[in-house]
Amino acid sequence: MLIGNHNAARKQADATFQNTHIYVKDKGLYIFATKECAGEGYDGRISGTNKFFHSLKIEAELCNVEGVYMSKNHGPFERLQDVLSDDMSAVNTLISTRMSSENAPRIPEVTAHLVEAGGKRLRPMLTLAAARMCGYDGDDHVKLAATVEFIHTATLLHDDVVDESGQRRGRPTANLLWDNKSSVLVGDFLFARSFQLMIETGSLRVLDILANASAVIAEGEVLQLTAAQNIETTEEIYLQVVRGKTAALFAAACEVGGVIAGAPEDQVDALRGYGDALGVSFQIVDDLLDYGGASSALGKNTGDDFREGKLTLPVIMAISQGDSNERTFWARTIGKRQQQDGDLEHALELMAKHRTLEATKVRALSWANVARKSLAPLPDSPLKTHLDELAEFVVSRIT
Repeated sequence: MLIGNHNAARKQADATFQNTHIYVKDKGLYIFATKECAGEGYDGRISGTNKFFHSLKIEAELCNVEGVYMSKNHGPFERLQDVLSDDMSAVNTLISTRMSSENAPRIPEVTAHLVEAGGKRLRPMLTLAAARMCGYDGDDHVKLAATVEFIHTATLLHDDVVDESGQRRGRPTANLLWDNKSSVLVGDFLFARSFQLMIETGSLRVLDILANASAVIAEGEVLQLTAAQNIETTEEIYLQVVRGKTAALFAAACEVGGVIAGAPEDQVDALRGYGDALGVSFQIVDDLLDYGGASSALGKNTGDDFREGKLTLPVIMAISQGDSNERTFWARTIGKRQQQDGDLEHALELMAKHRTLEATKVRALSWANVARKSLAPLPDSPLKTHLDELAEFVVSRIT
């Protein structure tokens, strides 16, 4: 691989990337990347896809977990990561192997760009944790964890095209660096790979769960698209969107772990309920942080959801409580996306007036509590404790 001048990669995450050229030669994939958590101005070259996937280790005081920076103090995520380190190593190896393509080198190129951007495999870790917690000692859980990550990565590639996004996790999106066609087609490839892995487990029930989750995710995205700029959108519809586009994969990731382990039905149901509630809480927190988090922590600019005309819970609540003048404002800025200087600040004032950020926080905390209570039927174990703490950690970002 020949790498041209990428000085732009040393700029801040918000900077525009220009003249970015990546060339792939033969089977070796070399990635130029800003090394996570290594400090401003640090850039690294990671040689080989396989080496890259084994180099995802926390090496600094602040590290990016699913787009959220956290202190390296061995919190809930790190403890879960430590317990599952051997399994995750196997998952990473499998991912690097199955994302390769001799005939289309752009596939691993695009995929690695997105995966390298900072996500720490939360969803596949849920699958591994669920299976191990239920006593599983085989290796099919590794295939299922890789399946879950491929589905997630595919949806991100498609989402960025639909949303016309230019930045994800603080880096330019694949559709910006390459093009929309590449993002969509590579996403399709990853969906196909995920179904190949599902079938290899030999479980029709697993196939049914993950295939259904894929369909629900697509339904959630389409529902969001149709409701995106309709200021009549209700909290009920918002919840449908969230349970589709985000919580469905969290729930399926947990459920298939229990199924592959042959766990009793009450435990499988508990795992599914935990994943669903955790996913809802996770998405509500992300939507809340968009109006109150630093761009460095979110991998995007504060207020991006507003600028993109997204109807998230804080805005939906503000609209429902607003007077006619306020609704006119929301109809212009969200409904018609006719925005001008000062509109974001005014939107924040309206949310503060109706205390919708506080109300959104309450919703997130409530769903986190549902997730924690859902674990009750599962046998006591260190992994159960880690999952309980993980639910608490998700909302600790707003407490």
